[in-house]
Amino acid sequence: MLASSPGGYDKQPTVRVPGPHRVFTGHEAWAEVDRHARNGGRRTPVIVVDTYPGTDLVQLMAAVRAALPEYVVINVEDAAAKPIEEIDTLIKANLTNDRVFGVMSHHTLDQFYDSDRLVSLADRVLDSTQPTVLIGWGAALVPLQRSTLVLADMARWEIQQRQRRGAPNWRCANGAEDNLRKVKRGFFVEWRVADRHKRALFPSIDYVLDTNRSTSEARLITAEAFHAAMKAAVSTPFRVVPFFDPGVWGGHWMQKEFDLDSDADNYAWCFDCVPEENSVLLDFGGQIVELPSIDVVFERPRELLGELVHARFGAEFPIRFDFLDTMGGGNLSLQVHPLTDYITNTFGMHYTQDESYYLLDAADDAVVYLGLKTGVDPAELTRTLESASRGEISFPVEQFVNAFPAGKHDHFSIPAGTVHCSGANSVVLEISATPYLFTFKMWDWDRVGLDGVPRPVHLDHARRNIQWDRDTEWTRENLVGQVEQVASGPGWVEERTGLHTLEFIEVRRHWFTDAVEHDTRGTVNVLNLVEGPEAVVESLDGSFAPFVVHYAETFIVPAAVGRYRVRPHGAGVGKRLGTVKASVRGTEVS
Repeated sequence: MLASSPGGYDKQPTVRVPGPHRVFTGHEAWAEVDRHARNGGRRTPVIVVDTYPGTDLVQLMAAVRAALPEYVVINVEDAAAKPIEEIDTLIKANLTNDRVFGVMSHHTLDQFYDSDRLVSLADRVLDSTQPTVLIGWGAALVPLQRSTLVLADMARWEIQQRQRRGAPNWRCANGAEDNLRKVKRGFFVEWRVADRHKRALFPSIDYVLDTNRSTSEARLITAEAFHAAMKAAVSTPFRVVPFFDPGVWGGHWMQKEFDLDSDADNYAWCFDCVPEENSVLLDFGGQIVELPSIDVVFERPRELLGELVHARFGAEFPIRFDFLDTMGGGNLSLQVHPLTDYITNTFGMHYTQDESYYLLDAADDAVVYLGLKTGVDPAELTRTLESASRGEISFPVEQFVNAFPAGKHDHFSIPAGTVHCSGANSVVLEISATPYLFTFKMWDWDRVGLDGVPRPVHLDHARRNIQWDRDTEWTRENLVGQVEQVASGPGWVEERTGLHTLEFIEVRRHWFTDAVEHDTRGTVNVLNLVEGPEAVVESLDGSFAPFVVHYAETFIVPAAVGRYRVRPHGAGVGKRLGTVKASVRGTEVS
């Protein structure tokens, strides 16, 4: 496990789960599953292990066979899944020919299986006198009464790490394929189908298996423990597990501040709060189980999000916090995000990638490129970008795009359709809507990716979304420096810093030297300690234990928490601290 940074940033935050819940590991996990199955009322036990795509089935089946030698272990995927060529034909329109973008799938997992072969497999099991384990993604589709159902779960970030090391997509022979294409298949198809399938299993599971680390030593908890953990998460402020990634423009601020690997070339991103991708560490009396943080969203959406956010977005976490580190690095690609109508009609996503840049730190020469310069001719800009994309010229960015000086704690709104990018020598806390894949690169400063391949540029998509009237004057008046004091009290000041009215996220900043009270008012809050070494989040009625946060840590306050306060703590006492808080505008309840 990674340790906390010298400044206190915790890279392994946990959620404590009350109660005497056991965590089973290795052989004892399968002995527990066997015990449950033999007490399940069937003469011949049938264990179903339904996995998330990305699980190493070879290793998992070996572990099961070693622990349960009396059982016949059947790979349901091999026995009943349709040929991958047939599945490819089914999802062809979702994958498209593009390297990055597909169309959101509405398939269900049963469409990937041969129903007759599933029935035959059920008959085979029923005719057997031996105990049986059915295993694989879709094992629960086999139409028979089972003794025990185990969900083998995994976070998307872990899947992506495995794919970078050569793992293929589900049942594909594409281990050596361009990783962007592997992620595309996961994002637009596999993970959507898998999440629908997994959510349907939650009410009937008997156990959950953590397969994020060693498959052979996977950790098992009961369904009761799983549901208790989900309830615990939405009863208190909590953090998901951050992950860090290099990039061609990456910097070095996080390496020092968060005590990351000093030998790494750089770190560009820190995904500090992206529940679709992150995991959550559940602490059962000192035993840690790692599960996808999206499970909390699926299992307890109303308590986490609030009634009105849930009514608007469904069981989806709509707010994303991440870091972009260009300190000692380079500029991000010049880019634009799709308008809501475009992302819906083109990609099947029901809301878009509105965002903002909050400057956590900045050198004297830091800038944010934002909005077009007044008088820019759309045809000339398009021709120049096309010429640059062919390698004929280097695109003269500052001829067409505004470059605003950027200082620490500045906040820039970036509604979809606005041309933008963060410049070098800054650390951006990106506060935005969750759809994170939909960036149309227009210019990438003559660079190639870390894989040596030119990074994809999408000029056709970009030109269909650029809002040409967002010129210098409009950008300055609407997107830059929109700070307004809205309240104050003893030892604290509250400011509104954004976002623009075209965006659904509201951001409030609090400066404080003493305790400041907050109220979720029935909607999820996401906060980051943007100034000061340490603070504590406390319940006003003692409903949750004091929750300590450190500089730059992002934390979620579930809607169900209600009233809470944040005050200086430890090394933060006697200092002026600052938090930024994001919520979905218009979803508070009285």
